Amino acid sequence: MTTAEILIKLQSLGNEKMRLHSKKNGAHDNQFGVKLGDIRKVADTIKSDHQLAKALWETGNVEARLLSTLIIVPKLLSTEELDSMVRSERFTQVIDWLYAYVIKEYPDREKLRESWLLSDDSMASRLGWSLTSGRIARNPEGLDIPAILDRIEKEMPKAAPEVQWTMNSALAQIGINHLTHRERAIKIGERLGIYRNYPVSKGCTSPFAPIWINEMVKRQG
Repeated sequence: MTTAEILIKLQSLGNEKMRLHSKKNGAHDNQFGVKLGDIRKVADTIKSDHQLAKALWETGNVEARLLSTLIIVPKLLSTEELDSMVRSERFTQVIDWLYAYVIKEYPDREKLRESWLLSDDSMASRLGWSLTSGRIARNPEGLDIPAILDRIEKEMPKAAPEVQWTMNSALAQIGINHLTHRERAIKIGERLGIYRNYPVSKGCTSPFAPIWINEMVKRQG
């Protein structure tokens, strides 16, 4: 399939209700309102196609970019290309799919993590903290946890909302996975109060760090 054919296919799958929902959550007008499951089905018919994925990303269309993250080959991207992709997008749904399907699999992700943690770009910073949260949980060797807590305590209150979310995740992962730092992580969460009153559905865990930490620790037994 060509880029033009895929855009026609995506447009045919769109609906106004989904388009308005996406716009409410931060999507721009270059979108069709396609359900995420339908985008996955289109990806299943294509499998991997790196050049097509890059062309789809260049359209700037929300659904085309989401599809791009599913069919691109991460190891074929340079760090400069991936950094440029991140800085060209403002919709967190696209950024989070880019993280889940491309950046988490990227060989040089540690280099990008260190760079993005120092970035003034909100989406780059969001991803820097996403990668840090992942390392805290799964591969913490070499991380300076007290220094990370210092940054969170100082910077999270004034961080952009899209950055606060992943900084908060890093804070929670410290409390969940690192007993020696758990008390401080909980105290920071309590003092900052970020997401204290966040609405959650029945059966879901609050993103408020003290609740999140205590709930996950309890589940671990």
